[in-house]
Amino acid sequence: MIKNNIDQMILPADLLFEDNHLIAINKKPSQNVQADKTGDVSLDSIVREYIKIRYKLPGEIYLGIIHRIDRRVSGVVLFARTSEALAAMNQLFREGQVRKTYWAITKKIPADESGRLEHYLKKNEKQNKSYAYPEPVAGSKLSILTYKVIGRSDRYYLLGIELHTGRHHQIRCQLASIGCPVRGDLKYGYPRSNEDGSISLHARSLAFIHPVTKEPVAITAPVPADKLWKILSSE
Repeated sequence: MIKNNIDQMILPADLLFEDNHLIAINKKPSQNVQADKTGDVSLDSIVREYIKIRYKLPGEIYLGIIHRIDRRVSGVVLFARTSEALAAMNQLFREGQVRKTYWAITKKIPADESGRLEHYLKKNEKQNKSYAYPEPVAGSKLSILTYKVIGRSDRYYLLGIELHTGRHHQIRCQLASIGCPVRGDLKYGYPRSNEDGSISLHARSLAFIHPVTKEPVAITAPVPADKLWKILSSE
């Protein structure tokens, strides 16, 4: 057992949506969605323990990982509580039936305050980094997003982004390719890191038709408790 007082690990504000089929959490930028070689406690293990304690369930708890966001990124992560829900949600993601929006803070403003970016992204496995090309290259995948400047301060800009494809480091790579790397993202060219090690990219919302109830679901994650996020987002 991770902790008896599991509510200290998932605060009420972190729990964004829950029913018998799905559960959504507002991930902190320091958390890994799934266990890795660091040995740090992962978000999926915390959610399993939360379900086990809340519903007093014996034995192994099923939890399907529908999608992932990078460790240093915050925001909505959706899990499946049944294998049937996992299969159905995976199908919705594959078919582009899930609307995915992100917010990103940049130091520079794009040439156009709103627009569509299309690149061909190729992942370098050794570097764990993607590269953007204007035309197809061997092993590349078409990557599309739309963006709009939705907030600003005297030094930074807040971009609202809708992902139309889901590629490795897609937003980070595509914004960097137009000279607007995400704040704190050293890997993609930002000059300095954020104090907490995060990058200023937030998975803001997911919207879809529930695969079981057939009702519309819209899940929105509040921004991190950081002064700049609060200023730019007015939350």
